[in-house]
Amino acid sequence: MKTALALAAAAVAAHAAPAAAFLPAPRRALLPRLAGATVPGRVALTFDDGPAPASTPQFLRVLAEHDVRATFFLLGSQAQRSPRLVREIAAAGHELGVHGWDHRCLLRRTPRATERELRTTRDLLHRLTGAPPRWFRPPYGVFSTASLLSARRLGLTPVLWSTWGFDWTEGCTPASVRRRVASRLGDGGTILLHDSDITTGNGAWRATLGALPGIIADCRRRGLDFGEIPAGQNGFCHSLTSH
Repeated sequence: MKTALALAAAAVAAHAAPAAAFLPAPRRALLPRLAGATVPGRVALTFDDGPAPASTPQFLRVLAEHDVRATFFLLGSQAQRSPRLVREIAAAGHELGVHGWDHRCLLRRTPRATERELRTTRDLLHRLTGAPPRWFRPPYGVFSTASLLSARRLGLTPVLWSTWGFDWTEGCTPASVRRRVASRLGDGGTILLHDSDITTGNGAWRATLGALPGIIADCRRRGLDFGEIPAGQNGFCHSLTSH
């Protein structure tokens, strides 16, 4: 019995171990590619949880006004509801990434269900836009071993972020979102924001929308150019899947 319990505990630990990458400081120090590290002077702007008809078009308008391209990590369930909006995002020159199907934590998914979810979302985005997505960011930024293995098999590169706006929280404001992003921006990296409040329903996206012009201005004031998330082999994924 003790042996069985020990084996079960070890299996659970192995499944959940990659979730530690959620912690910002170790991620930036030990896994810079996973944190979306860019070349100095470059920043990648990313949005999670869309598309949402009430909010995403407003973000597209602001990005177009400022001539900025971003990466939108989409939920498959949302993309299925708004296929025309998915096409509009891609047609505007933005990149699409996989954010799972319905924003449930992947630690609670079996390996088979995890791969099915990522594959279904990837294939839907490919079908809608004609281009296969390259990137994978899990709901809540929490990886499981199964999600990393699945991503590798599906040709998706996992990536998180360098700085974020805490823009899903109750009571956030344009000023707080802008300040939070700037506090860890440094000389470049990947910014996480949200163009949808699908997970909270609290309207926090309005604070993000209000902060966006200021965030863009802050980056340009620092001499940072906007670009895509840098391509390349992710060391975290490779180390877990090459044995």
